[in-house]
Amino acid sequence: MGYLIGIDFGTKRTGLALTDPNKMIASGLKSLPTQEVISYLKVLSKTDNIECFVIGRPLQKDGSNSDVEIHIKAFIKSLKKKFPNHKVERHDERFTSKIAFKTMVDAGIKKKKRSNKDLIDQISATLILQSYLDYKKNIL
Repeated sequence: MGYLIGIDFGTKRTGLALTDPNKMIASGLKSLPTQEVISYLKVLSKTDNIECFVIGRPLQKDGSNSDVEIHIKAFIKSLKKKFPNHKVERHDERFTSKIAFKTMVDAGIKKKKRSNKDLIDQISATLILQSYLDYKKNIL
């Protein structure tokens, strides 16, 4: 059984999340400078069986693509080149950053720690991946 990796792409930093082996629960993995993500995933893939990458699709309220989509497509092209045998799925990520911030507030995380963008990116990746898992569970 392989793991799924959730990716909250950003032009500067990218958040990563990972499922459990049964693909039931997503957990935050790491937040990295975007230029380091693919090399990190290459190292991770040597110890963990990665089955699929789930990358957030940042849509506008009207359903149109966000401005960052062009960068995401270039990232996906690089990812597919390095991982030609892995599936790449996209999943709606609207409002995940806002939900991540609210989650931190609700969890009682102090204001100083809530300003940590790495934590927000990691939580956002987790939300994208968990939402994808829930979606897949409901359509099967």
